[in-house]
Amino acid sequence: MLRSMFSAISGLRAHQTKMDVTGNNIANVNTVGFKSSATVFQDTLSQVVRAGGQPAADRGGTNPAQIGLGVKLAGITTNWTNGAAQATGRSTDFMIEGDGFFVTRGAGDQQLFTRAGSFDFDASGKLVTPDGSILQGWLADADGTINPNNPINDLSVPYGQTTAPSASSSGVLKGNLPSDAAVGAVVQSKIQMFDDLGVPQDVVYTMTKTADNTWNLKITGPRPAPATPVEFTPPAGVDVTFNDATGAIEAPTTPLLGQTQFTPDPAVFPAWPGPVTIDLTTVSQYGGANTITATEQDGYALGTLQSFTLGNDGRITGIYSNGERKALGQLALASFNNPSGLEKAGNSSFRVGDNSGVAMIGQAGIGGRGVLNAGALEMSNVDLSEEFTGLIIAQRGFQANSRVITASDELLQDLVNLKR
Repeated sequence: MLRSMFSAISGLRAHQTKMDVTGNNIANVNTVGFKSSATVFQDTLSQVVRAGGQPAADRGGTNPAQIGLGVKLAGITTNWTNGAAQATGRSTDFMIEGDGFFVTRGAGDQQLFTRAGSFDFDASGKLVTPDGSILQGWLADADGTINPNNPINDLSVPYGQTTAPSASSSGVLKGNLPSDAAVGAVVQSKIQMFDDLGVPQDVVYTMTKTADNTWNLKITGPRPAPATPVEFTPPAGVDVTFNDATGAIEAPTTPLLGQTQFTPDPAVFPAWPGPVTIDLTTVSQYGGANTITATEQDGYALGTLQSFTLGNDGRITGIYSNGERKALGQLALASFNNPSGLEKAGNSSFRVGDNSGVAMIGQAGIGGRGVLNAGALEMSNVDLSEEFTGLIIAQRGFQANSRVITASDELLQDLVNLKR
């Protein structure tokens, strides 16, 4: 039988495989996180018709004469370039910008890896893929601390979770006191602080100018009307003085320069232990308008988790109804020395293969792992123009090999017809 026929048969098989791979790429043109594949061909063994010879003293060397025996599939490679970003606006859609894989826990507790970042919540509040695999990462402690050296666990966002109130222990007063204000001028600012039970307490800062570079600060707290407000500072108040040349604050100096403290009366505020430190370091005395404002305090009331945000490092931060922001957890990403060695597990997931290397799990943006983008998805990286060109090549290659079989058959027919 003719060798060309068997070579052509191997060509048919190889180009059929190329057609299968191309068809799969086109079918997944809109699959989230899909990575296209490409076929690589190589020739098979060759039959040596005449061996080569080394040069001799009286003659030159000869090259071997070899006839190829067809083609075979050398491999199917994966194109790991990033797909285009598609904004979705969903807080549970994540995209990896760069290398790396999301880590999920599939059925049977097997560890899977995926580039498809479309997640949702299940009935228990866990983040899951469309097929039910659970997203993995590190959960934060009660105080919001995340330790990425701990083992990874199922990630969840506990909607409806409450956070205990916290008493105010510090406050900040900022702005400018007008240097040209008359002696006796009064400026006020008000802020809401909280006790240990989360009960709001209206605190009023009253500053009265007593000399050219001196203002007297009195801090008062709430008391049910018609009673007079509680004086937190001493009855005489606290003198706040400024440098005549620079307008910078020079006093008070307790506990530090530009700071003063007050302790709520435990008989009136039993749930507010104090002391409360008030920072005045950024208060100045320049010519101009009064801009004194009580801008900050560190207490908060009872809060309920309402939403969350995702940082580029994968950190999930919860936003509570009382304005508090606290870390809830952090997504884990995995990288591999050879991602092409991963085995496809279906549902846009991969598992560790014999030649992929071990999964190096860590934080996003570290160790060659990409950063995360919330509210977007990575689309398929299939290039339709390239795939349709490959489709034509596969079709023409198949046709050409079929023609070789037809020609070989005609030669065999001529051979049979030599004797009639």
